[in-house]
Amino acid sequence: MSDLDPWASLVGQAEARARLDAAARAPVHAYLFLGGRGSGSFTAALGFAGLILAASVEDGEARSRTMHLASEAKHPDVVIVEPQGAALRVSEAEEIIKAGLRTPVEGERKVIVVVGAEAMEEAAIGKLLKVIEEPPPSAVFVLLAEEVPPEIVTIASRCVTVEFGPLSLAELEGALTDDGVDPARATVAAAAAGGDLDRARLLATDDDLVERAELWRSVPGRLDGSGFMVSELVNEVRAGMNRAQGPLEARHELELEQLEARVEQLGERGSGRAELVAKHKREIRRLRSDELRFGLATMARVYRDHLVGGSDLAIGERATFEALDAIQATAENLIRNPNEALLLQQLFLTLSPGGD
Repeated sequence: MSDLDPWASLVGQAEARARLDAAARAPVHAYLFLGGRGSGSFTAALGFAGLILAASVEDGEARSRTMHLASEAKHPDVVIVEPQGAALRVSEAEEIIKAGLRTPVEGERKVIVVVGAEAMEEAAIGKLLKVIEEPPPSAVFVLLAEEVPPEIVTIASRCVTVEFGPLSLAELEGALTDDGVDPARATVAAAAAGGDLDRARLLATDDDLVERAELWRSVPGRLDGSGFMVSELVNEVRAGMNRAQGPLEARHELELEQLEARVEQLGERGSGRAELVAKHKREIRRLRSDELRFGLATMARVYRDHLVGGSDLAIGERATFEALDAIQATAENLIRNPNEALLLQQLFLTLSPGGD
């Protein structure tokens, strides 16, 4: 990262960059960064924090240090709170409040970044709303959310919203090739990532990606109305998903090894071991959900191609539209974290010739 460029690690999002450059000169008390995982909202939050904290630093070298530390989430006046469970709990909301009330360590302000703000326990919503409505004078809150569900509309209305859209295929491919990924592999990974740079980077290390895509594409044509084939395809798809965890598990193993090295040097207290393990579990759940969305989208393309004569599926137009509806309903059901095997079994039975 160059000394005074807070956006060097941010891919795309030109409009958001321009808004944040302007906002950092006179920041308000609360912002809502609205965008999906891999959109760059977290990277932008750290860059924005660096700009805010560096605004009161006159010495060039000290400004550089401030912005570098902020970009790496290592500045003492950048506090990051991430829910350890499925939703932000009361205890975590209280942590946010305490962080906001503390005097900044180095400068005039501190920035509290709240990850996953779209999901909060009811009591946590009330506590967070109160501190945003009556903010400490030195605190700037940056909430990151993928969406604004009804429960947090009031909180969102107290924040300045900055939107981060999914990245384009060209932006994803460019970022991957800049990382040194082979262009052909970058194209496949970008197409499967759904605008998510984090997932694109993970997929770029996944040697099995093309094979999994072919497996999902084969499902509609292999369904023959038998329960045996449904069971076989469920097993094959889940085995592919298990293989997809490989690159992520390798990264998790490295992070745990690095943690162990720090524990050996500094001791266990405050090491964050439990938090890291919880984070890894969340990332695995997200990866498997992303894999299911990737697979469902791949199958949907097969049925859409069939409508325009691009495949040889032995089903009519009405059955094709019904299949697309079933795939869409399954994708929407993912938000409820259903049983993976039962979800696939029900879908494949519905898509089978003669299925309900």
